[in-house]
Amino acid sequence: MSEVFDLEACANNIRIVLVNTSHPGNIGAAARAMKNMGLSKITLVDPEDFPSPVAMGRAVSAADILENAVVTKTLEEAVSGCGLVIGASARIRSIPWPLISPPQCAKQAVDDSVQNEVALVFGREDSGLTNEELQLCHFHVNIPADEKLSSLNLAAAVMVISYEVRQELLRRQAEGQPIAKPAEEEIAEGVEWDVPKATGNQVESFYEHLEQVMVDLNFHDPDNPRLLMLRMRRLFGRIRPDQMEVSVLRGFLAHIDMLNERATRGISVEQQRQEKRDAKLQKDL
Repeated sequence: MSEVFDLEACANNIRIVLVNTSHPGNIGAAARAMKNMGLSKITLVDPEDFPSPVAMGRAVSAADILENAVVTKTLEEAVSGCGLVIGASARIRSIPWPLISPPQCAKQAVDDSVQNEVALVFGREDSGLTNEELQLCHFHVNIPADEKLSSLNLAAAVMVISYEVRQELLRRQAEGQPIAKPAEEEIAEGVEWDVPKATGNQVESFYEHLEQVMVDLNFHDPDNPRLLMLRMRRLFGRIRPDQMEVSVLRGFLAHIDMLNERATRGISVEQQRQEKRDAKLQKDL
């Protein structure tokens, strides 16, 4: 018999991430909005003033959320264990990224929360998320505010998205929906996917390795990068590879590294293998 939908477990897999928040009152107000909607995990990336009595005062009965807040220096750290990252963006970027509405964001987040940790990321009060930070996200969510004043207060934006997530969680619970993996993770025969999505740190390590290989092969010029890595990020972000797929890709890149080293140094396969054995032996001593 299938296990019924577990609202609390899914909600606990969804975190709100606030990046470089300048006013502590906005952190407290965001925490209160989260608690209103049944979310409890918040991560603060390089906040300008935290911990703060102002934040605690604005949080009111949601002070426990701030007491358990995770603080990181970078967004990469904040989303490192997440299989899905969605960033709030009010601006149109030079290169289109997969853009979803708040209800679509909620559905995607709840779908993934069954199996993965999910991060919903909000940027600075005055400028939002940078292009580099948005590139860490699989999707961008845009709140369709009036174009005369399209920029929402941070806590208001958190409330809108948290409300949509709450509505989706309650809908699943009311339907008694069995736990199932997201539809995108099912093949035509309806067999569920067998491996979890790659986490943020696994994917970032892959991007670093991919870029280095392309540089080593003179395929990519870091002094004149154009938009190559941005497009590669968009490609793999759209695919959202699982952990085994990333492992296979890393293995493929490692093999290219070995071939390139042999060609560059003019050594044989056996010489290369012997050097690796000697290095391993030296390390074990």
